[in-house]
Amino acid sequence: MKTFVEEIKEKNSFSILSKVFFIILDIICINLSSYLSLWLRFSDVHRANAEYLTSVIGMMPINTVVTVAIYAGVRLYTSLWRFASIKELVYVLEGCLGSVLFNSLYYFFTYKSIFRSYFLLYGTLLFLFTCATRFSYRLVQLLYRGQVHGSHMRNTMIIGAGEACNVVMRELELSNELDAHICCIIDDDTRKQGTFIHGVKVVGGREKIVEYAQKYAINEIIMAIPSASKKEQRKILSICQNVPNCEMKILPGVYQLVKGDVSVSKLRNVEIEDLLGREPIRVMTKKIGHYVSDKVVLVTGGGGSIGSELCRQIAANGPRQLIIFDIYENNAYDIQQELMRKYPYLDLVVLIGSVRNGRKVNSVFSRYRPDIVYHAAAHKHVPLMEDSPNEAIKNNVFGTYKVALAADKYHTKKFVLISTDKAVNPTNIMGASKRICEMIIQVFSNRSDTEYVAVRFGNVLGSNGSVIPLFKKQIAAGGPVTVTHPDIVRYFMTIPEAVSLVLQAGASAEGGEIFVLDMGQPVKIADLARNLIQLSGYEAGVDIEIKYTGLRPGEKLYEELLMEEEGLRSTENERIHIGRPIEFDEEEFLKDLEELYQSAYAETDHMKKIVKKLVPTYNLRKADIIRDQKIQSEWKKDFQDCSSNLPDAFLNRGIADVDVNKKQAEQKKKENQLDQQENNYRQVYMIDDVKKAEPKRRAQAVGK
Repeated sequence: MKTFVEEIKEKNSFSILSKVFFIILDIICINLSSYLSLWLRFSDVHRANAEYLTSVIGMMPINTVVTVAIYAGVRLYTSLWRFASIKELVYVLEGCLGSVLFNSLYYFFTYKSIFRSYFLLYGTLLFLFTCATRFSYRLVQLLYRGQVHGSHMRNTMIIGAGEACNVVMRELELSNELDAHICCIIDDDTRKQGTFIHGVKVVGGREKIVEYAQKYAINEIIMAIPSASKKEQRKILSICQNVPNCEMKILPGVYQLVKGDVSVSKLRNVEIEDLLGREPIRVMTKKIGHYVSDKVVLVTGGGGSIGSELCRQIAANGPRQLIIFDIYENNAYDIQQELMRKYPYLDLVVLIGSVRNGRKVNSVFSRYRPDIVYHAAAHKHVPLMEDSPNEAIKNNVFGTYKVALAADKYHTKKFVLISTDKAVNPTNIMGASKRICEMIIQVFSNRSDTEYVAVRFGNVLGSNGSVIPLFKKQIAAGGPVTVTHPDIVRYFMTIPEAVSLVLQAGASAEGGEIFVLDMGQPVKIADLARNLIQLSGYEAGVDIEIKYTGLRPGEKLYEELLMEEEGLRSTENERIHIGRPIEFDEEEFLKDLEELYQSAYAETDHMKKIVKKLVPTYNLRKADIIRDQKIQSEWKKDFQDCSSNLPDAFLNRGIADVDVNKKQAEQKKKENQLDQQENNYRQVYMIDDVKKAEPKRRAQAVGK
């Protein structure tokens, strides 16, 4: 294998050889131009005036040296001629005019004889020969590609006849590795229709996509409209989906076009996100940057899909210290290595631990004293939590309680909870547990100096457990693609959008709010599956089957973002809204929370009914109740009650609990005082008895 140094030497030697080759060609062309000028003027060099012939021959050595020097000055030996364009043509013209000017001055000041048309003929021939030596590379390359790659080239259609199209076409035509034969161009601008770009015709608007795709047997479509909105992109891509067995690719945004970053290397396959038809969320990055800059930030669940993106965006804004807290060491390690590589000067702390471990959580807060906490740690998988409801409560509810309690105890400035749209009128234990988390945050917000907020959003594309990776695996395996119900719909957003919302919530929070994202129109999961199959180059129902499996436990047909009582309040970002917290009896809630804690650690089989008491909007479906009863009837036979092994206390009391069970606390105190008095009385009584019994004991001892 070649070393890096050897590769550099090889590239440098190739560059030198290339320059020497062009210099030799130019020497031939310069002298040939002089000679042919005489031949063209007199039809035969031998008929030329002897003085003219002597002048030209005598001029050749100095003319050659000076012209080569001029060519070097106008960069004819340092340009990459495989990418030659009008600019390089101008360089050639400048070099030839410089040579003609030198010849004119030389003959004028040396008084040597020469015919007047010599300069025109010499200049024209020199320009033609120089262009031929430079641009013949492009011609040879095109002919070579047509012969070598012609049998298996992709028939390509480009949508958009703008500058991006020009850039892509040039690079596709020049590449040795990209086997693309551009057949036609599509553009809605009627002024461009019927014109040609690099010899390829603009055949019509988007209504012609399917017609010309069939005519030219198109198997690749490139969308080269970086300025198009997401909504327009979705409309065009939906038409392209009607072209069978066709791969679709898309260029990046207009920002990359302005920067000059548009190239074939930037082309990417059309992803399902491109079909959502919603503009990405814009956030005030300056405000967010100022908010987290020079702060100690703690992210629980920092190795997960949302948590890790939070860490990336926070690290980019210069925090004083970033603490990642996660139970899963592999994810934590991955994000640690990524951030260390990208931000070598970042003060990064990665800790392994569970939010259910109150002592561990308190030790972290005690040592690092975070200014901002993003609580992303949670169990989120709906069907799995339906089978393990107690674990959902232990981790989601009481993990949140313990972290929120520590935030209050150690005077954290802001606490941001990552919630979900499944918390609204939940039909599953995961959503219900998240609703309880929102209620906990509300309680703490009313009783603490720390600002507590919740951020509620829908399904995240590309996250762990998302439906998209599952569909891709099923398509790769040849199908079928499983969808639970033909009418099921969901809101979707990308991971960066979700994190942007979370960060803006933290920056804008005043305490007690529930931030909600306007995620556009919900998407049918069946349509999502069908689109993904087509994007993968298959036909739904023919190549890949879509199989409906029925709703999973705890799953509902549609999700909601707000409860009716919450209403909406706008923010400075038109895509982000605030839901008004719903009032409830906080003391009763905390009392029920204690019972919930005891029941969860007793491994009760009635957890969902207990949660229903705390979350009145929790809708237990009859089918799920029957299913749970059937499961419990099997394992309950061998299940041993562990109520006797409950923890001694509910939780370490904090500010959120000061008003709870005041009467019980006072009663307990009185009982303790009475017990102490009784103990003292017993001790005194026992001492008196010992004193009275002492003489009798001594008399008995003496008698013996």
